[in-house]
Amino acid sequence: MGGDPAAKNRGMAIFPQTRTAVPSPPATSSTRPAEASGGPARLPSLRHIGPNWYASVMGTAIVAGAGAVLPVDVPGLRAACTAVWALSALLLLAVLTARAGHWLCHRDQARAHLLDPAVAPFYGCLSMALLAVGGATLTVGQDVVGARAALAVDVVLFVAGTAIGLVAAVVVPYLMVVRHRPAPGTASPVWLLPLVAPMVSASQGALLVPRVAAGQGREALLLACYAMFGLSLLATLVVLPLVFSRLVHHGPLPLALTPTLFLVLGPLGQSTTAVNQLADVAPGAVGAPYASAFGAFAVLYGIPVMGFALLWLALAIAMVVRAARNGMGFAMTWWAFTFPVGTCVTGAAGLARHTGLDALTWLAVALYVLLVAAWAAAGARTVLGVLSGALTAAPVPPRPATARTT
Repeated sequence: MGGDPAAKNRGMAIFPQTRTAVPSPPATSSTRPAEASGGPARLPSLRHIGPNWYASVMGTAIVAGAGAVLPVDVPGLRAACTAVWALSALLLLAVLTARAGHWLCHRDQARAHLLDPAVAPFYGCLSMALLAVGGATLTVGQDVVGARAALAVDVVLFVAGTAIGLVAAVVVPYLMVVRHRPAPGTASPVWLLPLVAPMVSASQGALLVPRVAAGQGREALLLACYAMFGLSLLATLVVLPLVFSRLVHHGPLPLALTPTLFLVLGPLGQSTTAVNQLADVAPGAVGAPYASAFGAFAVLYGIPVMGFALLWLALAIAMVVRAARNGMGFAMTWWAFTFPVGTCVTGAAGLARHTGLDALTWLAVALYVLLVAAWAAAGARTVLGVLSGALTAAPVPPRPATARTT
């Protein structure tokens, strides 16, 4: 592979099963491990639980949320989505607990993750996990917990997720500039994660707009969601050319990182979802001229972007097939097959709702089938990896880099 081999090896460090090492800062009185400072080693299985584990929560919650908005009536789908929502809520609690233990017992490793340019962007996943579970709670979870409780849970998770997402969207790029200093040609789709989190807030905020009292508050929430849509979209337009340039000039990503190409679908599908869901609630928040303009914008923006998303999906699938033929094994990066595809499902469903086109309805259904298959594959392999200990084991030094292949 071309580019900086050391940077590529560092970029794979977050995935233990890729057999690479996570760089750690020099040991000092404040950063050395507990056992080095005389303290007991506690919960060693949590040492290598990074923020990327929130991707499993996102990928599970989107299966429930996307299934609930499909523009078709499938017997038993609502019940299945409710069960998947319950699983996503349990996963969120489990990962939050594990990550809290990680920070409590392994602060040196947590700091190393934050200062690693390959790992730090995954802190955006915390925001999206909270938002995805909150949105699924309001759409399907209310069948179990009731409408008032579901609304309360969603409000709490929306506020927390939005605040964390906005902080991550500033802090991670700041660290990349002043501390990470990634080498030229090392841009990764992972860089999009903290930038797409505000876009998720924009789409999930649409669920809450009608529940705010009419007047200034409702209009302010609607326009705040459009503002988050804008900041996320423009930031994505800055990063995406860097990612494609890296692919063209330095060749394919390392095998274990190839699934992260699907992350590009996230801002594409989520932005289409956001403009369509916001257009649905705009008439009750703003005046007629603007409400109708938002409705037109949803289609005029969404159709071209969905077209590009399908182009990128085809490219990403081709690259994954190539990587599989070259020996790509399971990694936690497989969860990149889930949430981004799910955003395309909700985006296509929104466009089908506003245009009435059957073609978009069947596109949403086809993408949902792909989503469920990807979720089942990633989920099954993750369970096996956890039970075997492979996903919580310490990484080992990387093998020597090889030359670029075709």
